[in-house]
Amino acid sequence: MDALASLLRGPQARGAFLLRSILDPPWSLRIEDRAPLTMGVMVRGEAWMVPDHGDAQLLHPGDVAIFRGPDPYTLADDPATPPQVIIHPDQRCATIDGDDLTQAMDLGVRTWGNSANGKTVMLSGTYQLEGEVSQRLLAVLPTVLVLRADSWSCPLTPMLAEEITKDDPGQEVVLDRLLDLLLISVLRTWFSRAEAPAWYHAYGDPLVGRALRMIHNNPAHPWTVAALANATGVSRATLARRFTELVGEPPMAYVTSWRLALAADLLREPEATIGAVARQVGYGSSFALSTAFKRVRGLRPQEHRSRALGDSG
Repeated sequence: MDALASLLRGPQARGAFLLRSILDPPWSLRIEDRAPLTMGVMVRGEAWMVPDHGDAQLLHPGDVAIFRGPDPYTLADDPATPPQVIIHPDQRCATIDGDDLTQAMDLGVRTWGNSANGKTVMLSGTYQLEGEVSQRLLAVLPTVLVLRADSWSCPLTPMLAEEITKDDPGQEVVLDRLLDLLLISVLRTWFSRAEAPAWYHAYGDPLVGRALRMIHNNPAHPWTVAALANATGVSRATLARRFTELVGEPPMAYVTSWRLALAADLLREPEATIGAVARQVGYGSSFALSTAFKRVRGLRPQEHRSRALGDSG
């Protein structure tokens, strides 16, 4: 499995928070829910996305945006409109003074806003738990990622717009999977462009790309610089220099980070033992994995697992 495929396996919504917002100006929503990732789809009208740090971006109909948490941001009809509503953790919405607005702005099934016929319609899907999105994926995303309507085409956005207000049996699962598929489609498109991380573009290099594929496809192999160089038909010095130049870190540092990133994701599976995970990612024992995990990530595998399963439970 290549690195991109492995990253895209990560999104696994479980009862994700999905909402259709219908709003008439002036409106401004302060998002402070600390969610790891939220995806927004503009259906009608326009909205400004205003991060606390960085440039504001205007979203047009058909645009899709991904907001990486946990830092807060504001969505508004105009950057100058002061916040009127704060979205707190657990998607609790309140006025600036703290008065609850959940019932006051309820417009029907998964629909919320200040006007049933508002000029602006947005769809949003929020991954509320860290365990639902791979930390390796979050680590390579910018704070805000926007795909413009005229730069891509995806049949999933109208499908989500149609399904989001249905209340049929099993609808929650349908929406979870639609959200996952739409996110994967957005990310695959984004990764194909210049914004992707260095290792993605390094896949196109005949030398480094081959080394990366071997590492990704067989993390349990006892890789050394000599073994990678021999398999790619160049000297160790040539491979090390070229690899570091394109990927941004030496081959063995990358092998270690890749193995531990895989281990971190695998440890989220309740059935997987630490020993089995260790063998799967190239460590001979749970002790060896624990030592490397603690050195690089600052906590032991069991501590990581307890946090992850505690979050998702």
